[in-house]
Amino acid sequence: VQLQASGGGLVQAGGSLRLSCAASGSIVNILTMAWYRQAPGKQRELVASITNIGNTNYADSVKGRFTISRDNAKDTVYLQMNSLKPEDTSVYYCYVKDLTGKGIMDYWGKGTQVTVSS
Repeated sequence: VQLQASGGGLVQAGGSLRLSCAASGSIVNILTMAWYRQAPGKQRELVASITNIGNTNYADSVKGRFTISRDNAKDTVYLQMNSLKPEDTSVYYCYVKDLTGKGIMDYWGKGTQVTVSS
């Protein structure tokens, strides 16, 4: 399974970006899709997740500003990021939890840089 993320870049504080991540390959049954982020010197943290039935979860720091969604037909997850702040600057990673015949498999994308200037 490959995860191809796109949409990162440089934006001014208060601006918006939309991240996309498409899963391809031997996908069986995607349960959860999510976005994590990791800033230099910090641990990777969950930004937002969405289950196969649409239940969402957000980090407190992004609630009300970020929206996660998914297109199950395209095996794609999106992250709409509004009112961006400099502290949102990070590498954002796409994550997929896939239920296969061998059990649950976790997949990670390579990451896309988001930089928010003040």
